[in-house]
Amino acid sequence: MAEVLSQSEIDALLSALSSGEIVADDLEKDEEKQKVKVYDFRSPQKFSKDHIRTLELIHDNYARIITNYLTAQMRTNVKVKIESVEQITYEEFIHSIPSQTILTVFKMPPLSGSILFETNPQFVFQVLDILLGGDGNRAFKSREFSDIDKNIITQINQGLISSLTLAWEDIMHVEPEIEGVETNPALNQTLAPNEPVALITFSVEMGKSSTFINICIPYLSIEKVLDKLIVQYWFEQADAGIVEESRSKIKEKLNVVDVELMALLGKTSITVDEFLKLSTGDIITLDKKSNSPVTVVIDDKEYFYGIPGTVGKNLGVSVLDIIDKDVESYE
Repeated sequence: MAEVLSQSEIDALLSALSSGEIVADDLEKDEEKQKVKVYDFRSPQKFSKDHIRTLELIHDNYARIITNYLTAQMRTNVKVKIESVEQITYEEFIHSIPSQTILTVFKMPPLSGSILFETNPQFVFQVLDILLGGDGNRAFKSREFSDIDKNIITQINQGLISSLTLAWEDIMHVEPEIEGVETNPALNQTLAPNEPVALITFSVEMGKSSTFINICIPYLSIEKVLDKLIVQYWFEQADAGIVEESRSKIKEKLNVVDVELMALLGKTSITVDEFLKLSTGDIITLDKKSNSPVTVVIDDKEYFYGIPGTVGKNLGVSVLDIIDKDVESYE
């Protein structure tokens, strides 16, 4: 609610305007700053721009994949291009497609719930005409789909939906599985009318005509994996793989580097005079007993405790324990 000014405040404001202390343009600017963005609670925007952008990248790749698939199946030049990715309600989607169409319902774990794949009647009849020996360029009259029509187009749609596995592989591994086929969208009650969905629309150029196919992904289906539908996360995952590969290569190179290993039997201190008087057969007393463990030193740093011994005809040392430098520093 707007703030109501008292009479004294109104008089003070008019006085300031007449004296030039306040400029009317400044008041208009302040009013503009207070404007709020219109929000429709009947159609909440649950998909962010990052989510829409990632879905667009995934299905742009999908369009190229199914272009090759349809070209091979139809044995004619087919071009599929993504037209739009937008958030609408499920009710708006149902009202935007023909009353007689092929609506394939499928699951795509790990995404939850059902996803809809809609093929326009003109696309269906054109595919049927080509597969049954025609050129696909004749005019088609709207009619009900026969069981033969549904069986043929279901096989084509099986390949189209299976191609989603390749399109989503950079994000996650998905396993599409067809649940059923509907010809009357009004009878499909898989979602509430006001449920937000992401509608991905593709244009299909086949011969001299162009038609559309749609994929309808409910928000509930991808709610649990929304964090992966961010481009930054996508590239971070790729970077993590590169870092791990680099770490592995560096480790391999370090494994062949030579280091100096030495077993320290003990220490003692003598004077210069004692050192000069040393001769063959003299015994120097060390600070450790003969049965005490020795210290294993690598590149002048103490790393292990060990016991000296022999390995065949060679001298060796058996490692007993690792020297915990952090504990020693703490003590």
